[in-house]
Amino acid sequence: MQIFETDALLVIDPQNDFCEGGALAVAGGAGIMPLINRLADRFDRVILTQDWHTPDQISFASNHPGAAPFTEIEVAYGRQMLWPDHCIQGAPGADFHPDAAPTVQKALAVIRKGYHPAVDSYSGFFENDHRTPTGLAGLLRDLGVTRVFLAGLAFDYCVRFTAEDAVREGFEAVVISDASRAIAPETAAAARDSFRALGVSDIEAAALLG
Repeated sequence: MQIFETDALLVIDPQNDFCEGGALAVAGGAGIMPLINRLADRFDRVILTQDWHTPDQISFASNHPGAAPFTEIEVAYGRQMLWPDHCIQGAPGADFHPDAAPTVQKALAVIRKGYHPAVDSYSGFFENDHRTPTGLAGLLRDLGVTRVFLAGLAFDYCVRFTAEDAVREGFEAVVISDASRAIAPETAAAARDSFRALGVSDIEAAALLG
Protein backbone atom coordinates (compact mmCIF):
# COMPACT_ATOMS: atom_id res chain seq x y z
CA MET A 1 0.00 0.00 0.00
CA GLN A 2 1.41 3.36 -1.03
CA ILE A 3 1.69 6.26 1.42
CA PHE A 4 0.80 9.69 0.02
CA GLU A 5 1.41 13.27 1.16
CA THR A 6 -2.25 13.47 2.14
CA ASP A 7 -1.84 10.58 4.63
CA ALA A 8 -1.12 10.86 8.35
CA LEU A 9 -0.24 8.33 11.03
CA LEU A 10 -2.22 8.72 14.27
CA VAL A 11 -0.46 7.00 17.17
CA ILE A 12 -2.99 6.52 19.93
CA ASP A 13 -1.91 6.80 23.58
CA PRO A 14 1.50 5.05 23.57
CA GLN A 15 1.77 5.75 27.30
CA ASN A 16 3.33 4.01 30.27
CA ASP A 17 0.04 3.29 32.04
CA PHE A 18 -1.20 1.30 29.04
CA CYS A 19 1.94 -0.84 28.90
CA GLU A 20 3.21 -3.65 31.10
CA GLY A 21 3.51 -2.47 34.70
CA GLY A 22 1.09 0.41 34.14
CA ALA A 23 -2.15 1.14 35.95
CA LEU A 24 -4.29 0.05 32.98
CA ALA A 25 -1.88 -2.25 31.17
CA VAL A 26 -2.82 -3.76 27.82
CA ALA A 27 -1.15 -7.13 27.24
CA GLY A 28 1.68 -6.70 24.76
CA GLY A 29 1.41 -2.92 24.80
CA ALA A 30 5.12 -2.21 25.02
CA GLY A 31 5.85 -4.78 22.37
CA ILE A 32 4.24 -2.77 19.57
CA MET A 33 6.43 0.31 20.08
CA PRO A 34 9.29 -0.80 17.78
CA LEU A 35 6.79 -1.52 15.00
CA ILE A 36 5.15 1.86 15.52
CA ASN A 37 8.56 3.49 15.23
CA ARG A 38 9.15 1.75 11.90
CA LEU A 39 5.76 2.89 10.66
CA ALA A 40 6.31 6.47 11.81
CA ASP A 41 9.53 6.57 9.82
CA ARG A 42 7.47 6.11 6.63
CA PHE A 43 5.12 9.05 7.24
CA ASP A 44 5.72 12.77 6.84
CA ARG A 45 2.82 13.54 9.15
CA VAL A 46 2.72 11.81 12.53
CA ILE A 47 0.35 12.93 15.30
CA LEU A 48 0.05 11.44 18.79
CA THR A 49 -2.82 11.39 21.24
CA GLN A 50 -2.25 11.40 24.99
CA ASP A 51 -4.68 10.59 27.79
CA TRP A 52 -4.35 13.49 30.23
CA HIS A 53 -6.66 13.03 33.21
CA THR A 54 -7.18 14.97 36.41
CA PRO A 55 -7.41 12.95 39.65
CA ASP A 56 -11.16 13.67 39.88
CA GLN A 57 -11.90 12.21 36.42
CA ILE A 58 -15.46 10.91 36.27
CA SER A 59 -14.35 7.59 34.75
CA PHE A 60 -12.12 6.62 37.70
CA ALA A 61 -13.77 3.99 39.87
CA SER A 62 -12.00 5.49 42.88
CA ASN A 63 -14.22 8.57 42.54
CA HIS A 64 -17.41 6.49 42.97
CA PRO A 65 -17.57 4.88 46.45
CA GLY A 66 -18.43 1.22 46.25
CA ALA A 67 -17.94 1.01 42.49
CA ALA A 68 -15.44 -1.39 40.94
CA PRO A 69 -13.24 -0.88 37.89
CA PHE A 70 -14.56 -2.37 34.63
CA THR A 71 -18.18 -1.78 35.57
CA GLU A 72 -20.43 0.80 33.95
CA ILE A 73 -22.38 3.71 35.39
CA GLU A 74 -24.84 6.19 33.92
CA VAL A 75 -23.53 9.75 33.54
CA ALA A 76 -24.89 12.88 31.87
CA TYR A 77 -23.70 11.81 28.41
CA GLY A 78 -24.66 8.12 28.65
CA ARG A 79 -23.03 4.90 29.80
CA GLN A 80 -19.46 5.20 31.05
CA MET A 81 -17.01 2.42 31.86
CA LEU A 82 -15.14 2.86 35.14
CA TRP A 83 -11.37 2.42 35.07
CA PRO A 84 -8.48 2.25 37.50
CA ASP A 85 -6.84 5.64 37.99
CA HIS A 86 -4.49 6.13 35.04
CA CYS A 87 -2.64 8.70 32.93
CA ILE A 88 -2.91 11.43 35.57
CA GLN A 89 -1.50 14.75 34.43
CA GLY A 90 2.20 15.04 35.21
CA ALA A 91 2.49 11.51 36.63
CA PRO A 92 4.96 8.99 35.16
CA GLY A 93 2.09 6.81 33.96
CA ALA A 94 0.95 9.58 31.63
CA ASP A 95 4.37 9.85 29.99
CA PHE A 96 4.99 8.31 26.59
CA HIS A 97 6.63 4.89 26.77
CA PRO A 98 10.40 5.24 26.34
CA ASP A 99 10.41 2.68 23.52
CA ALA A 100 8.23 5.06 21.50
CA ALA A 101 10.80 7.86 21.70
CA PRO A 102 11.59 7.98 17.95
CA THR A 103 7.90 8.37 17.14
CA VAL A 104 7.44 11.03 19.82
CA GLN A 105 10.40 12.98 18.45
CA LYS A 106 8.94 12.90 14.94
CA ALA A 107 5.40 13.91 15.91
CA LEU A 108 4.08 17.18 14.52
CA ALA A 109 1.60 17.51 17.38
CA VAL A 110 0.27 15.85 20.53
CA ILE A 111 -3.49 15.94 21.06
CA ARG A 112 -4.29 15.68 24.76
CA LYS A 113 -7.69 14.29 25.68
CA GLY A 114 -9.73 13.43 28.74
CA TYR A 115 -8.62 16.47 30.70
CA HIS A 116 -12.19 17.60 31.48
CA PRO A 117 -13.06 16.02 34.86
CA ALA A 118 -16.74 15.57 34.03
CA VAL A 119 -16.27 13.69 30.74
CA ASP A 120 -13.94 10.90 29.69
CA SER A 121 -12.41 10.70 26.22
CA TYR A 122 -11.56 7.70 24.06
CA SER A 123 -11.56 9.26 20.60
CA GLY A 124 -8.77 11.55 19.47
CA PHE A 125 -11.47 13.71 17.83
CA PHE A 126 -14.14 14.14 20.52
CA GLU A 127 -14.68 13.67 24.22
CA ASN A 128 -17.14 10.95 25.20
CA ASP A 129 -20.04 13.39 25.07
CA HIS A 130 -19.52 13.30 21.26
CA ARG A 131 -19.80 17.10 21.22
CA THR A 132 -16.58 18.50 22.68
CA PRO A 133 -13.86 18.52 19.98
CA THR A 134 -10.15 18.08 20.62
CA GLY A 135 -9.04 20.09 17.59
CA LEU A 136 -7.65 17.07 15.75
CA ALA A 137 -10.04 17.32 12.79
CA GLY A 138 -9.14 20.94 12.15
CA LEU A 139 -5.43 20.20 12.40
CA LEU A 140 -5.68 17.36 9.89
CA ARG A 141 -7.63 19.51 7.46
CA ASP A 142 -5.11 22.33 7.79
CA LEU A 143 -2.37 19.82 6.94
CA GLY A 144 -4.28 18.65 3.87
CA VAL A 145 -4.78 15.14 5.25
CA THR A 146 -7.53 13.02 3.71
CA ARG A 147 -6.60 9.54 5.02
CA VAL A 148 -5.45 8.51 8.48
CA PHE A 149 -3.70 5.33 9.56
CA LEU A 150 -4.12 4.39 13.21
CA ALA A 151 -1.97 2.39 15.62
CA GLY A 152 -1.58 2.21 19.39
CA LEU A 153 -3.55 1.48 22.55
CA ALA A 154 -6.04 0.18 22.97
CA PHE A 155 -7.45 -1.31 19.75
CA ASP A 156 -10.92 -1.84 21.18
CA TYR A 157 -11.34 1.57 22.83
CA CYS A 158 -9.27 4.61 21.91
CA VAL A 159 -8.10 3.30 18.53
CA ARG A 160 -11.61 2.14 17.70
CA PHE A 161 -13.41 5.36 18.59
CA THR A 162 -10.77 7.53 16.92
CA ALA A 163 -11.16 5.52 13.70
CA GLU A 164 -14.96 5.76 13.86
CA ASP A 165 -14.88 9.51 14.39
CA ALA A 166 -12.33 9.92 11.61
CA VAL A 167 -14.85 8.45 9.17
CA ARG A 168 -17.65 10.59 10.56
CA GLU A 169 -15.43 13.65 10.09
CA GLY A 170 -14.91 12.78 6.43
CA PHE A 171 -11.50 11.09 6.54
CA GLU A 172 -10.66 7.67 5.20
CA ALA A 173 -9.51 5.51 8.13
CA VAL A 174 -7.16 2.53 8.14
CA VAL A 175 -6.36 0.65 11.36
CA ILE A 176 -3.01 -1.17 11.52
CA SER A 177 -4.12 -4.13 13.61
CA ASP A 178 -0.74 -5.66 14.47
CA ALA A 179 0.53 -2.24 15.61
CA SER A 180 -2.31 -2.12 18.14
CA ARG A 181 -3.33 -4.23 21.13
CA ALA A 182 -6.78 -4.83 22.62
CA ILE A 183 -8.01 -5.00 26.20
CA ALA A 184 -10.36 -7.94 25.65
CA PRO A 185 -11.30 -10.33 22.81
CA GLU A 186 -15.01 -9.55 22.92
CA THR A 187 -14.54 -5.80 22.63
CA ALA A 188 -11.93 -6.33 19.90
CA ALA A 189 -14.51 -8.35 17.95
CA ALA A 190 -17.06 -5.57 18.43
CA ALA A 191 -14.53 -3.06 17.11
CA ARG A 192 -13.98 -5.12 13.95
CA ASP A 193 -17.74 -5.41 13.42
CA SER A 194 -18.01 -1.63 13.70
CA PHE A 195 -15.11 -1.13 11.27
CA ARG A 196 -16.82 -3.29 8.67
CA ALA A 197 -20.07 -1.38 9.06
CA LEU A 198 -18.41 2.03 8.74
CA GLY A 199 -15.91 1.18 6.02
CA VAL A 200 -12.80 1.38 8.21
CA SER A 201 -10.02 -0.71 6.67
CA ASP A 202 -8.07 -3.14 8.86
CA ILE A 203 -4.56 -4.00 7.63
CA GLU A 204 -1.26 -5.31 8.95
CA ALA A 205 1.92 -3.27 9.03
CA ALA A 206 3.54 -5.38 6.30
CA ALA A 207 1.18 -3.74 3.80
CA LEU A 208 3.02 -0.47 4.46
CA LEU A 209 6.50 -1.70 5.30
CA GLY A 210 6.89 -4.44 2.69
